[in-house]
Amino acid sequence: SCGINAESGSSGINAEYGVNPFKKMHVLAGKPNEATAEEDAQEDDQYINIFKKARELPTEKYEYPQTESQSYGWFTTPLIDSDRSDIRLHHPRKMSEVTKYMDAAWRLKEQSENMQ
Repeated sequence: SCGINAESGSSGINAEYGVNPFKKMHVLAGKPNEATAEEDAQEDDQYINIFKKARELPTEKYEYPQTESQSYGWFTTPLIDSDRSDIRLHHPRKMSEVTKYMDAAWRLKEQSENMQ
């Protein structure tokens, strides 16, 4: 009971409120019953530019990656054009004797499971 009295004696109701002068407030709309002046309704160009810059992709903001993680996938354009006739870069699926056998075995297993 001593602790509660000590706490309630030092605390008081704060009735003085103020606006932080270091935080810029942006009012979106005025009051409906108040006529607004033209100068109050002007946009803040600096704020809009900062907002647009924040919404850009990192590849649009910077020329090169800023972190090591960004370096993966930063340059997405292929180094050379793809050519399907070039066997050095194009490796189509091929069937060997082993893959043909396993393909037939899997088909047979699936057919037998579906029959049950």
